[in-house]
Amino acid sequence: MKSAARTRLRRQRARRRGDLAELLCRVHLRLRLWRIVARDWRCPAGEIDIIARRGKVLAVIEVKARAIAADAASAVSPRQRRRIVRATSAFLLARPEFAGLAVRFDVMLVEKMRPPRHLPGVWRADE
Repeated sequence: MKSAARTRLRRQRARRRGDLAELLCRVHLRLRLWRIVARDWRCPAGEIDIIARRGKVLAVIEVKARAIAADAASAVSPRQRRRIVRATSAFLLARPEFAGLAVRFDVMLVEKMRPPRHLPGVWRADE
């Protein structure tokens, strides 16, 4: 098998794992009475995996699926955080009905054979 074909296959598998992890997280959130406002929201500034609302809180959630939770927790780099913050600003401009809510940046960790773990308020927009 050629190198390009192997790379493409690896990316397809990773994408499927990521899609499944996001689905598990959305189900987990719904069971905890969060309303999913958007998923895989993209703009030129960046991409947001899940945007969910409960009460006056709008949670911007990055999903990380790894074999070990510690690896997933450290996988959100400062550069990625900045891109998510910029994408959140674009989302709020596009959807002004959410502008009055408290925005929180969360991470959800997905490990094999375990329920997703929700870590609220992992970073702030000004970091």
